Amino acid sequence: MTQSAYIHIPFCLNKCNYCSFVSYDCFQKSDIENYVQILLKEIDYYYKNEHLKTLYLGGGTPSLLDTDSLKKIIDKFYFENNAEITIEVNPETVDFDYLLKLKKLGFNRVSIGVQTFNDNILKIIGRVHDSKTAIDTVDSAQKVGFENISTDFIYGLPNQTLNDFLKDLETAVKTGVEHISLYGLKIEENCKFYKSLPKNLPNDDCQADMYLAAIDFLQSKGYKHYEISNFCKDGKFSRHNLNYWKCGEYYGFGVSAHGYTDGCRYANFSDLKKYIQNFFEKESMHMMDKKEKLEETIFLGLRCCEGINIQQINKTFDIDFEKAYKNVLEKYLNTGHIIKTDSGYAFSKKGFLLSNIILADFL
Repeated sequence: MTQSAYIHIPFCLNKCNYCSFVSYDCFQKSDIENYVQILLKEIDYYYKNEHLKTLYLGGGTPSLLDTDSLKKIIDKFYFENNAEITIEVNPETVDFDYLLKLKKLGFNRVSIGVQTFNDNILKIIGRVHDSKTAIDTVDSAQKVGFENISTDFIYGLPNQTLNDFLKDLETAVKTGVEHISLYGLKIEENCKFYKSLPKNLPNDDCQADMYLAAIDFLQSKGYKHYEISNFCKDGKFSRHNLNYWKCGEYYGFGVSAHGYTDGCRYANFSDLKKYIQNFFEKESMHMMDKKEKLEETIFLGLRCCEGINIQQINKTFDIDFEKAYKNVLEKYLNTGHIIKTDSGYAFSKKGFLLSNIILADFL
């Protein structure tokens, strides 16, 4: 049964220079209103009235929607009593009153796109807000009663040093946020930086140093490292994202959204006009076979710090995991990139740095 849903809101005040997601910064209010109407129709068409455990509105900038539109979206769903309902916000688009309305609508988790508290770097990467606005947003979210606040950061940014990055994390910790996500800068083909490469980019070794230093620092401040890029305290992990990593099923609504229901992975049209005209169709659909499901279980499971449970894998897929992957396991156990756990195997800290290379060996 599908018990999670992701909704993509593709509008932004400004498209950041590093952003390769499907988002649009040239739009009118009527464009948002029309998009919401199509989104509601798509939900009506596919949603089977399950009680959801998690709902996540991402983007783009979902906080560009007025609260009336957000209410229409939320009202389409049934929820379990303790459901996690998350919305991504950018600091320049919210204030105390808006955040209070979000809380009253039923949102109980807010993810704030900070990226860095360095005002000079914020300008270079094309962010609209400044550091003070970001800190004020966290403060306002706390004052209206949010007890599950996440902040996103990027490391490896232009002109960013290791000390700059650790200073960002120190500031985040001081605010008292429950969750911190960290992403290494990747410049992909369809972003502004790809066309005009910025100066003074930290190299791969520096990015690795930033990542390892972040793990040590955040753990020393009481944050649990539970997934490659994610840290939380007080058990406030992202239940929505954990459903992805545990290969759980979920709806994907909106332009370019991906979903996984009834054993089928699908993607909506990534072109906005095509999506609006064909919201009831999919750009791609793929039924997962047993081998693909096994590979995803390994691939996604190893993203989590607890790693994979080989007893569960053996039972689900009727294999002997340690026999089937003997060579790969021996290779990376010997190099220290993989460690043995009570239930199976997990990456070490340095294993996370080479995760893509190691995971390719399992495929």
